[in-house]
Amino acid sequence: MIHKNSMSRRNFLKIAAAAGVSSFNGFQIAGCATAQNAGLIERIEPSVIWPGRTAGTAWFHPRACMLPSASKSIALMTCQAISGSDVFGQVYWSRSKDNGRAWTEPQPIPSFGRQMLPTGIEEGVCDVVPEYHAKTNTVLAIGHNVYYKDNVLTLPYENRYPVYVVRDENGNWSNRKKLEWDHPETSGIYTCGCSQRVTLENGHIIIALSFGPKERKDRKVCSVLCSFDGKNLNIINKGNELELAVKRGLLEPSLAQFKDRYFMTIRAEDRHGYLSVSNDGLNWEQQQPWRWDDEEPLIMSTTQQHWLVHSHGLLLVYTRKAKQNVNVMRWRSPLYIAQVDTVKQCLIRDSEKIVFPLIGDGINDPDHVARMGNFHVVNASHHESWVTVGETLPHDKWKGDTLLSRVIWN
Repeated sequence: MIHKNSMSRRNFLKIAAAAGVSSFNGFQIAGCATAQNAGLIERIEPSVIWPGRTAGTAWFHPRACMLPSASKSIALMTCQAISGSDVFGQVYWSRSKDNGRAWTEPQPIPSFGRQMLPTGIEEGVCDVVPEYHAKTNTVLAIGHNVYYKDNVLTLPYENRYPVYVVRDENGNWSNRKKLEWDHPETSGIYTCGCSQRVTLENGHIIIALSFGPKERKDRKVCSVLCSFDGKNLNIINKGNELELAVKRGLLEPSLAQFKDRYFMTIRAEDRHGYLSVSNDGLNWEQQQPWRWDDEEPLIMSTTQQHWLVHSHGLLLVYTRKAKQNVNVMRWRSPLYIAQVDTVKQCLIRDSEKIVFPLIGDGINDPDHVARMGNFHVVNASHHESWVTVGETLPHDKWKGDTLLSRVIWN
């Protein structure tokens, strides 16, 4: 069964306008290049993959990777249902053969479901990120384990670690495996969930990890160099550690390689996100809070950021505090994108655009504004990149559409 996009861009604009979204005109302006500031982005085109607001499953954590093909643009996406705060079901996969316009009915990844432990607690998987590995012609999907008691999140900071499965060239998924790490400070948790990673030409993979022992609430981050032979992922080297002893510390780091340097963006809980830079992907400079090119800091609230890498520039996708979202939980709508000044290590304010607009009233009725804090970015072709996200509306029975926005390059 094939699901066609349920909403064209024109209809998307009409619905937003009908909802009285004052910010959506800003989206239209931001999505189009101007003579004064054309930048790298020509336009941004949002669409709906699956209509979870009105019917069916609210597919969450939609993350895609591109598969090689001589004649077609093939994408593979992982996703899973959400039914409560951090309550996720079986991990599924879907495929598109027409550049993301139609997707197959999601199918389960057999070993990425829930399993009952002898203690009566269920162990599941969440925060999965698939990436194509050219050296072995496989897809490596990495998430982390999670625990539920009576379908409610439990043990959130204890005995949690990365798990992965491999999809071979024939489309078969492997059994679940654990990424082993004997670091002494990982007794509570170590994870690379939701994280972008860097695959090197020799097939090695650099992965950013957030970790901490049971006795500490705040986590540190570092990166590790891993070998991958198409079946097994192993850590072979570790970089230096970064820390921030505020609440849960440093979380959900994501990596990018641009030209001859590596960049890490990090979620934190002190109203900032953080940037660090490295020459080798392992040894990192002290993290600095994200700021604009006029030195004003970005005000964020414990939400991940992700990279979009273009041959002529590095961009960041993020959320932040704005006039129209002041009462939205963690300011998780709208979703923004801006170009990074890689020399000054800041965001270029004039380059900021909106990827997905805020729909609803973020001041007087924030409970009915869809949150978009868990998203992913992938380069789909030389001409466009995608940002994918699953909306969440906790006050509307956790319904939400699954969205794809095309970033069309100049």
